[in-house]
Amino acid sequence: MEADRLGDHSTRRRMSSTRLLPGGPVAESVLNDVAARAAVLTEKSVTPSLATILVGDDDASAGYIRIKQRQAAELGFDSPHTHLPADATQADLHAAIAAYNDDPAVHGLLVQYPVPGHLDYDAALQAMDPDKDVDGMHPLNMGRLALGMPGPLPCTPAGIEALLAYYDIPVSGREVVILGRGATLGRPLAVLLSQKRPTANAAVTVVHTGVPDWARYTQRADILIAAAGVPGIIQPEHVKPGAVVVGGGVRYEGRRLLPDVDESVESVAGAITPRVGGVGPTTVAMLFRNAITAAERAVAAA
Repeated sequence: MEADRLGDHSTRRRMSSTRLLPGGPVAESVLNDVAARAAVLTEKSVTPSLATILVGDDDASAGYIRIKQRQAAELGFDSPHTHLPADATQADLHAAIAAYNDDPAVHGLLVQYPVPGHLDYDAALQAMDPDKDVDGMHPLNMGRLALGMPGPLPCTPAGIEALLAYYDIPVSGREVVILGRGATLGRPLAVLLSQKRPTANAAVTVVHTGVPDWARYTQRADILIAAAGVPGIIQPEHVKPGAVVVGGGVRYEGRRLLPDVDESVESVAGAITPRVGGVGPTTVAMLFRNAITAAERAVAAA
């Protein structure tokens, strides 16, 4: 019993010394910069604009659109919106995209994911003007990322790099392991953090659940980024003591958030993103950073 009490005390002591890395302050810093840049454009009689398209009546998707519209208003953005019915055709969706592509007053465009099952989201993405793609997921923009060319960056990977930089987490030369190889997070993040830049320049390993001994890789990581979308897959025994742990992968069960990183990992990590309010706020902030950059680029071209 005494040993158990000592063990519990030791665990609480380790947990209390673990540094939390909330995304809110990072997002606030990015959005303050976006607001200042938007004000400069407004002084030139240009209002930055982020357009959104929603297909169907999914409550969660509609909620995400409202969040983005409120944020747009706070930043001084216009936020035109098209709501298509759930039975909209692929041609209807492409027509809505084309209208925003052709509108010089629209600088950024987002098609809310997911779309109804009969629609091809990838085809819709490819129909988008890549310079207005604020998600950074158009094939051309993924190619730009791979080649180190300027362009909108995928929002969650860019948000994770910004989070590590904000909290002065050394990345250059360190071993980063990403558990997950998805197109929206794991793969682009690996490219981003391996590029030669003060906030990147890491030795990056991408591993996934198809590798039977994936824990052998995560246990040696200086920085471990969970991007598998498997609730609770990262447990304390998968983490090197003192490592930085970033939870990027999540699933939802109704409105309940189920992160990849189990809460008990806080007992061994040196720094960790919180279960709620970690990477999410930075993802939204990067959306608007991409949009303001697109607006500035359009003004410069004109």
